[in-house]
Amino acid sequence: MKKKINDVDINFIRYGRESGKNVILLHGWGQNIEMMKPIGDALKNNFNITIIDLPGYGSSSEPSYAWQVSDYVDCIKKLLDELKIDKPILIGHSFGGKISLLYSSRYEVEKLVLFGSPFKCEIEKLSTKTKILKGLKKVPILNKLEGFAKKHIGSVDYRNATDTMRKILVNTVNLDITEDVKKIKCPTLIVWGTLDEAVPVERAYELEKLIQDSGVVIYENCTHYAYLENLNQTIKVLHSFLEGV
Repeated sequence: MKKKINDVDINFIRYGRESGKNVILLHGWGQNIEMMKPIGDALKNNFNITIIDLPGYGSSSEPSYAWQVSDYVDCIKKLLDELKIDKPILIGHSFGGKISLLYSSRYEVEKLVLFGSPFKCEIEKLSTKTKILKGLKKVPILNKLEGFAKKHIGSVDYRNATDTMRKILVNTVNLDITEDVKKIKCPTLIVWGTLDEAVPVERAYELEKLIQDSGVVIYENCTHYAYLENLNQTIKVLHSFLEGV
């Protein structure tokens, strides 16, 4: 499905239980819907799932100028308004997590789940195609996605991206949203891997201190893709966290 929001064609998929609470999944930098689908598939029996290709990735068109993270938040909010989704459950990985954090600081959110989500000014070291693919080979659940990964993940990193997407990456990396994060009131689950080289595990504990109603789940010997490397455990934790929503 596609909708035009702020002059950008937004691609997304919706499936699952129509009467269930709305779960919105946002992928990381240089990725697309496929990287969040294992989570959506695991929750589809109980929730109404929406997975979005963020502007500039997958089948969503690229912004005409260098968006800030706030522009992505505005775009997601307008899309959810058109879909008549209020107070969503947001689940974001990496860049999608940063968008989710800023969204949750501004609008009502039922619950928030973060997978390796940056919120300070720091370079995400796993932005290159080679390093990301090397990490993916260690993730059994992603073996079937390796073909997709070779074509898409890292192909729009800083060195290979268009000028606009390079500027968006710089805008994103340079943005510190610490003060915004302090405004988040919804229950928040923070999932991280101890071997995350893109966003250090220390950030998980910092987020826990900044967000009043939050808790951290740490996966030993897992990377920036900890949520997929330990998928079965992630699913159990999500069902527990979202139970009764």
